[in-house]
Amino acid sequence: MIQLEKLSKTFTQKNGTQSRAVDSVSLTVPAGKVCVFLGPSGCGKTTTLKMINRLIAPTSGRVLLDGVDTTTLDPVELRRRIGYVIQQIGLFPNMTIEQNITVVPRLLGWDKQRCHARASELMEMVALDPKRYLHRYPRELSGGQQQRIGVIRAFAADPPVLLMDEPFGAVDPINRESIQNEFLQMQRSLGKTVLMVSHDIDEAIKLADYIAVFQNGRLVQFAEPDELLAQPANDFVADFVGHDRTLKRLLLVNAADAAAAMPSAGVDTPLATARTMMDDGDSRHLVVTDADGRPLGYVARRDTVVADADVQRCGARLREIAAHAAATDNLRVLLSRMYERNLSWLPVLDADGGYCGEVTQESIAAYLSSGRAHHAFSAAPLTAAAPLG
Repeated sequence: MIQLEKLSKTFTQKNGTQSRAVDSVSLTVPAGKVCVFLGPSGCGKTTTLKMINRLIAPTSGRVLLDGVDTTTLDPVELRRRIGYVIQQIGLFPNMTIEQNITVVPRLLGWDKQRCHARASELMEMVALDPKRYLHRYPRELSGGQQQRIGVIRAFAADPPVLLMDEPFGAVDPINRESIQNEFLQMQRSLGKTVLMVSHDIDEAIKLADYIAVFQNGRLVQFAEPDELLAQPANDFVADFVGHDRTLKRLLLVNAADAAAAMPSAGVDTPLATARTMMDDGDSRHLVVTDADGRPLGYVARRDTVVADADVQRCGARLREIAAHAAATDNLRVLLSRMYERNLSWLPVLDADGGYCGEVTQESIAAYLSSGRAHHAFSAAPLTAAAPLG
């Protein structure tokens, strides 16, 4: 866990005047989470990042690493415990790729066999063949490959914390997306605490568990990505994340958030009862489930308008469900599926295939316009609807 407590940095100019680059920043990043520092150039992001590993000494305030004030630690040992990635990559041109990756492990006294095994393991994580690339020099690799090496080098000594200063900013868009995906896979596997500087809101939304927005050296808002998009703290944050912030949320909000809990019928439910249920819910359809709550199909309201509706059962009028949504599917996937199949609604299924409600174009619009935020670490799952009859 990393805590910043009223962290500030003041620089003295050549003419003797002082400028406050970072102004009383306080935040806490839980262990194993990714926090992205976001904001325009010159807002204090990189200065704050460098104060964490004491590349820049704070003027005031504290940095706590798992509760320990970093000023009580030897700065060299502190930096060896914290991985660091910069935009310019910073590979040593006179070292092989293996030597570049294992710089810190070798300083820590790892033996040659252990270093080689670690370098090979990390190369495979970013889809680079160790046998083909470890003996090469940086000049023999493409820019995207060098950037991958720069990222995995920070993982080499298995540090608990990674600092990343615009690590993907110098890479072309195609390589950038690929490296971001590889980073996410490594992060899920290794669970590091990561603080990353970026100026790209889309990158922050994709990678971050938390986003810290800076303006003129001050922390303006610290929130999870969906909360930031749904409830920007002020006009500056709203403008910075973009006027299309509602559409950006499609990737962050899942079906469980936007779905409405709806009743369902059983195969033996009379059509007249089903019609009453649809009237009560102002719906034109009703999902029919089996005894375990799994959808078998649905009945449309017009199917219930028959003379013997009290006698006929839903099981006799089942229509096929063309598509469904998993509770964890994001809204971008849902809308794509709905438009592709020209559907106005999708049933939402839990991990066991049970019916737990439905998402409609109207429910998506209502959720996004409500300003409610999806909290990835506290959202309660939908409960399965109980069938009637």
